[in-house]
Amino acid sequence: MEPISKRLKIIEEDSGSTSIQAADSTALNGSITPTDKRIGFLGLGLMGSGIVSNLLKMGHVVTVWNRTAEKEGARLGRTPAEVVSMCDITFSCVSDPKAARDLVLGPSGVLQGIRPGKCYVEMSTVDPETITELSQVITSRGGRFLEAPVSGSQQLSNDGMLVIVAAGDRSVYEDCSSCFQAMGKTSFFLGEAGNAARMMLILNMVQGSFMATIAEGLTLAQATGQSQQTFLDILCQGQMASTFVDQKCQNILQGNFKPDYYLKHIQKDLRLSISMGDSVNHPTPMAAAANEGDCGCADAHRGTADCRPLGVTRDRA
Repeated sequence: MEPISKRLKIIEEDSGSTSIQAADSTALNGSITPTDKRIGFLGLGLMGSGIVSNLLKMGHVVTVWNRTAEKEGARLGRTPAEVVSMCDITFSCVSDPKAARDLVLGPSGVLQGIRPGKCYVEMSTVDPETITELSQVITSRGGRFLEAPVSGSQQLSNDGMLVIVAAGDRSVYEDCSSCFQAMGKTSFFLGEAGNAARMMLILNMVQGSFMATIAEGLTLAQATGQSQQTFLDILCQGQMASTFVDQKCQNILQGNFKPDYYLKHIQKDLRLSISMGDSVNHPTPMAAAANEGDCGCADAHRGTADCRPLGVTRDRA
């Protein structure tokens, strides 16, 4: 097996930090040598279920815990603490900062299973303050901590094509190499803990604001008698074309609104990004406008709708 350093592209940024970009998993998935470390995974939601499937597919031995569901092919832990105590590296992927804290600090939580040398990888998209708190309590018990939130959708999670943005203990990042190759196409290492949370909130702020603008464009097209399908066709053929836009637009045209990323989660990310901007006296008016528009939709659909535009009626032009 090649040394990790030979499979990674290292990018020196203007800020002086180092980003490590893993090779594309589409070229490596067929030849991944899974780590011999015991892997744990907490949380089998929209993203976690696909991630675990790909870890198993690529030969990793995985023990899972989830409040409501099991995962075929994986071992089952009774509590988060039990999974951590049984495994060398434990990943978690839950919905928000409160869930992330409760998982670590709650009864039979992660912290009760942490021993010196145990690795904990937080993949949830949360605020930097939560990451700092979790990092401190894990390392205070002799554990090793990495944050590794992911950019992508349920479909990309299922396909093993996520983008992983990591920060914290670099040696844990390297230990997770085969896991990241199994679950994603690219990974970046951004230095000290908290940086990945900041970067992911910025990325999701842009995505959430962009989707709100597309929704506004669709409704304005309808109101002015323009073909929504033509609007989407032009958008997908122009300078703004991307896999993300094409996927969302095709689903809209087909009337497929099955969620692959819940609106309540993108709204949560918008709120956290606005708060992060406030903390450094940096205004985020576009994110604030997108968040305000999402509030009504989230209330109407109890947050379980997809992040793609809501209330859009497909025309027949």
